[in-house]
Amino acid sequence: MAVDFDSIISGFRDFFETYPDVSFPKYKKKIEDMRANDTHSLVIDCDDLITYDQDIYTELVDKPLEVIPIAEQVLQEALPEFPDQSLHVRFHNLDATRDKGIRQIRTEDMHKLIQIIAIVGRASEVKPEIIEAVFECERCGEIIFIRQDSTNFKKPPACPNPACGKSGPFKLLEDQSRFIDWQLIKVQERPETLKGGRMPQHINCLLHDDIVDMAQAGSRVTVTGILKTVQDSQFKVKKTTFSKYIEVNCIEVLEKDVDDTLITDEDEARIWELSQDENIVQKVVGSISPSIYGLSDVKEAIALQLFAGVMRELPDGTRLRGDSNMLLVGDPGVAKSQILQYVARLAPRSVYTSGKGTSSAGLTAAVVKDETTGGWALEAGALVLADGGIACIDEIDKMTTDDRSSVHEAMEQQTISIAKAGIVATLNARASILAAANPKLGRFDNYKNELEQIDLPHSLLSRFDLIFVLKDVPNDAEDSRIARHILDSHSGIEESISPILEPEFLVKYISYAKRNVYPELMKETVEKLHKFYVSIRKQGAEGGAVPITARQLEALIRLSEARARMRLSNVVTPEDADATISLYRSVIEKIMMDKETGSMDVDILMTGKATSQRQKIIQVYELIEKIEQDYDEGAPYEEVVKAAKEAGIGKEFIVRAIEELKRGGDIFEPRAGVLKTVKANF
Repeated sequence: MAVDFDSIISGFRDFFETYPDVSFPKYKKKIEDMRANDTHSLVIDCDDLITYDQDIYTELVDKPLEVIPIAEQVLQEALPEFPDQSLHVRFHNLDATRDKGIRQIRTEDMHKLIQIIAIVGRASEVKPEIIEAVFECERCGEIIFIRQDSTNFKKPPACPNPACGKSGPFKLLEDQSRFIDWQLIKVQERPETLKGGRMPQHINCLLHDDIVDMAQAGSRVTVTGILKTVQDSQFKVKKTTFSKYIEVNCIEVLEKDVDDTLITDEDEARIWELSQDENIVQKVVGSISPSIYGLSDVKEAIALQLFAGVMRELPDGTRLRGDSNMLLVGDPGVAKSQILQYVARLAPRSVYTSGKGTSSAGLTAAVVKDETTGGWALEAGALVLADGGIACIDEIDKMTTDDRSSVHEAMEQQTISIAKAGIVATLNARASILAAANPKLGRFDNYKNELEQIDLPHSLLSRFDLIFVLKDVPNDAEDSRIARHILDSHSGIEESISPILEPEFLVKYISYAKRNVYPELMKETVEKLHKFYVSIRKQGAEGGAVPITARQLEALIRLSEARARMRLSNVVTPEDADATISLYRSVIEKIMMDKETGSMDVDILMTGKATSQRQKIIQVYELIEKIEQDYDEGAPYEEVVKAAKEAGIGKEFIVRAIEELKRGGDIFEPRAGVLKTVKANF
């Protein structure tokens, strides 16, 4: 059935002129604002159009290629001073029947107006696109205007001048032709909408004029547009299949911190009732990976990570992140990957990936060659796609060198900066990181410090709030309990593996807490954390080591805030701080304990060496420096070993220290068995 142009024209005229607002016709006011501000787009809320005339709305969504130009014609009449075909009427907030998931788009949606909510996975550079080409016939000088569409460039078939009529040549007059901005973005399904480990599907979207460059890679957007198709081809042979794309009419960038988890009044009542339970923390912890036996410290830390601390912005503009980062390092078979996969299914806006990366963008972001446009495009990686959620990264020790440098910034500043191929951008990566890694040699060596056996730079390790070392140590009683738990889960005994809180409700509880609860530190809590920090620092000062830094104090604050949030409390109590300090001690002391002195030393985390070890290495260096003064060629190896032994340094450590000094360029071996300091050679 054809569109009734006259009724739709009169309908839009009346709608623009009369649709009511509080004190003035709503869209008449918007049109006046366009005139005053020299803007070219009028945005229509489809709720208003449905209220005004359901029939016009139905025609719009079913025949947008005909109805939208009519609306723009009416707008042009209201703003005659604007150039022809320069105005746009953009529609948003379609009714629920037009909301589509990318994988739900079907043939019946072709050439209709649809709406999708998605994540921008890739964004091309903005280019000029010609919409009206002006040609000059080079034989007679005739000027020819050719309207262009968005597919193939059209040239005049012949000169329209009756005295000429030749088929060329024609010269394109770029300065007289009309261009608009053009951009291609590729959007993909949101991770929280995927089920059963499905790969996200994507669709290309074409943007024109004043809506280009509104969204960047990683942005969550609502796209309203016309579903169009282009015929596939291979080796210039047309195929019978067509590829879908969306000609975008309107795009809205969603707020990053908006969580679209639906919470009903009944849910809210249950959430508040549960928050009053004195065992709420234990119930939440017991609902995380219940099929995995034990690991209570790990599960408690993950629970705190899910609720997160409070992001704060200081008066000078400095941002203090509220998200915590956790690392699980363990022997094979300790359920690291299972935990990550469970959290990825549980947490809103989560992404599960491998350190090797699932795309050319890897973990962070990349500038890639766009196969459609031939230009460069910015593609979002896992951390950008997880913005506002949790990035679960398995085998983080296998990540690329480029990712390692970018992850430093993402973990602390929660942004990713990129400057390649003429594209300079800073992307948001406000995600918590839950990572897993393996020891360098597959299993931990009990005779070496655990952090020395992790193939990650210490500058990166120091950015994790908590690092869990998971060892597979034979123990009859523990092995029996683990075996019984596994057998029960395979025998259908659900009590042992059922979460205390069903996952769907736990997601709502977490979302509600993060939306509505922003706890502040009580004065007593501040004093408790202050006392702990100062006392631990004092212990280290006595032995020359640094047991804790401001970075660890900030981690304690974040975890304490998260614990208060779990209780839906607006204040962080001293009890929250006590529980956090207890968890922190049980975890960190295992990896930051200097086995020689028995004291905590943060240098193990920061540099990979305890202060006592570093002092001994300096001592060995000074012995070489002293002995070489008595010999022309340098210090004999055996003399150095002998002197070091007399100073109480074991031979095994001496050998390691000498090798390290050589690797660091502090000493060298002019010939076998002789050591010399580098500075002595100048």
